[in-house]
Amino acid sequence: MTFSAWVTAHYEEKGPVIWLAFFLELIAAVTLFLLMMLTCADVFGRYFLSNSVDGTTELTEMAIAIMVFAEMPVITWRGGHVVVDILDRMMGSTLIKILGLVAAFLMSTSLYFLAVRIFELAERSLRRSEVTEFLQFPTGYVVEYIAIMSWITAALMISYGVYRLLFLSRD
Repeated sequence: MTFSAWVTAHYEEKGPVIWLAFFLELIAAVTLFLLMMLTCADVFGRYFLSNSVDGTTELTEMAIAIMVFAEMPVITWRGGHVVVDILDRMMGSTLIKILGLVAAFLMSTSLYFLAVRIFELAERSLRRSEVTEFLQFPTGYVVEYIAIMSWITAALMISYGVYRLLFLSRD
């Protein structure tokens, strides 16, 4: 089986989004693996060598941010967010679609403007040369990554969210 056939068989997305999903999940998986290795090395060093890995806390914080924001667009595209549908039985399908469209618009708009503010904070952090306390890593790059992934999530929320509600909804 070729690599392309494997990706097609294991991912539900179509077109170029399948490669975006694969790439983002690869980033999250590699980050999780590196985080696991870092934790093992830190615990081993702490208990058997009396010397832990320097900067573990900072690296763990950055790795968690990378994993969460790499998966956020994929989860949004797949419609994997928590949905409360308590009142769906009492409302008609048209009203549910309208409320879903309003929710998709509000969430994507909010996420877009939040990403704008996050990017402004990243630029300010880079201008001021803010770095992490121990490793001296510039924090602005991680914050820029968060803003970019938030923009991607907002775009996927409005585009595929609306498509999903209009064309793939269960009537």
